[in-house]
Amino acid sequence: MTISNCCVSLCLQLVAQGQFRVLKVPLGFIKVLEWFFAIFAFSTCGSYSGMFRMSVECKNRTDSDLSIEVEFEYPFRLHQVYFDAPVCNAGETERLFLVGDYSSSAEFFVTIGVFAFLYSTAALSIYVFFFEKYKENNKGPLIDLGVTGVFAFMWLVSSAAWAKGLSDVKSATDPDRVITLIKACKGEGNRCREVHDPVMSGLNTSVAFGFINLILWAGNLWFVFKETGIIAPFMRAPPPEGKPAAPEAYAQQGAYEQDPYASNQAGYQPDYSQQGYNQDAEYGQGYGQQGAPTSFSNQM
Repeated sequence: MTISNCCVSLCLQLVAQGQFRVLKVPLGFIKVLEWFFAIFAFSTCGSYSGMFRMSVECKNRTDSDLSIEVEFEYPFRLHQVYFDAPVCNAGETERLFLVGDYSSSAEFFVTIGVFAFLYSTAALSIYVFFFEKYKENNKGPLIDLGVTGVFAFMWLVSSAAWAKGLSDVKSATDPDRVITLIKACKGEGNRCREVHDPVMSGLNTSVAFGFINLILWAGNLWFVFKETGIIAPFMRAPPPEGKPAAPEAYAQQGAYEQDPYASNQAGYQPDYSQQGYNQDAEYGQGYGQQGAPTSFSNQM
């Protein structure tokens, strides 16, 4: 009881100290998606087992086998899968093997899925409980960026390889093609046909999950790259606008701006002080000079 209580209290302390809010931001949320889809990818491929069924109806009905069942599974070493088919001759049978070994692409795909699952688990633990140390000295984001890039590339290679391998597995387990291996099917009066095709929906889903993981890990590169701070100097906000200048500065600036306009407009403005007012003064003097002798002569 004491050990269990200590474990419970330790778990509660870890949960209390954890920063689960990081799971709400893209950095942590995408990592959760990577964790889930990695499980789906390697489980749908690694746990697969399939079966198809054929029938060989001989001319002599007693030699017929109407239910030849062939089972195969991960890692798809089909050259090791065999079945017994009738020869249509006195009850004799022959042992036949399927063609092809596609274990390399399947095992590579599952291995990448398992390691991606383990790394996602470790990364989520660091995000939740040691996020401050993760960002310390910028080493954590840089390592995370490198590992994320490697996994994105590995998902591309493994998914493409497994997609090609799955296509070959489908071809090698096609009952119509396997029937051509049976000698009795080439004899006259014998009839061979497929009874049940293998169900490949699980393997098709595994390929789809592989390319989904590729998209997730490639997209996560951007959010991890932002945590490195390398892009921070390029994303700085523009400097704030300067304070308005003092009134004297505005006055001086206005004076400097008015000088060229004043000099340009001086040529277009008439000189009223020389033309208009002086002419009026001359007219006034002329009238005064003409009137003075007249009044003087009258006084005389």
